[in-house]
Amino acid sequence: MNLTLKVWRQKDASSSGRFVEYEARNIIEEMSFLEMLDVVNEELVAKGEDPIAFDHDCREGICGTCGIVIDGSPHGPWDATTTCQLHMRAFKSGDVITIEPWRAKAFPVIRDLIVDRSAFDRIIQAGGFISVSTGGAPDGNAIPVSKDDADMAMDAAQCIGCGACVAACKNASAMLFVSAKVSHLGLLPQGEVEQDRRVLNMVRAMDAEGFGNCTNIGSCEAVCPKEISVDFIGRMNRDYRRALLRNE
Repeated sequence: MNLTLKVWRQKDASSSGRFVEYEARNIIEEMSFLEMLDVVNEELVAKGEDPIAFDHDCREGICGTCGIVIDGSPHGPWDATTTCQLHMRAFKSGDVITIEPWRAKAFPVIRDLIVDRSAFDRIIQAGGFISVSTGGAPDGNAIPVSKDDADMAMDAAQCIGCGACVAACKNASAMLFVSAKVSHLGLLPQGEVEQDRRVLNMVRAMDAEGFGNCTNIGSCEAVCPKEISVDFIGRMNRDYRRALLRNE
């Protein structure tokens, strides 16, 4: 398989970027998208050129580190798939593939396809935790939780914080990410104690980071590799209004 890649190259946050064209030759269909980039980088290094910088870690679709917009879609053309789990059989020989980073004010480009997603870390630090003593794992398991709440909490907890929702949203909103982090704790009895403080602090931190507002387009849910539902955004909005009323 031979491909033409149009890759965003940018030296650092203060430099102007541009698309640069590369040829990817003899690519095997069973390769992942990141393995394909590895092959291209090996050729660039062999020619004395700078390799394409991109984020990756576990390459198992778990950590959320990989994040690339492929032909206009975060993580590429497959549903419920991270970039590292996208295989080259999704493309055909002769394709021209455009590759660029997440584009959002709150995710400044560090280099090439790598962006600074520490805004998500600061939102988590604002309230995405339980500070009350809940005991060890056996103690937590001894607390009755309804199956509906447990299932919903697990659905929300699947969020890996990759930022695809932000990259897909025309407003660069982080509502899907924040609502998942608020909900998976708020749905469980261990997290109910700090529910009001959590949602108030995390929403305020999100706004302070410069993420846009949610206008219910639904593009975030469409590209989420873990298929987080926009229903969590509605739940967080209700929690936020209740918390405001209780804490006025």
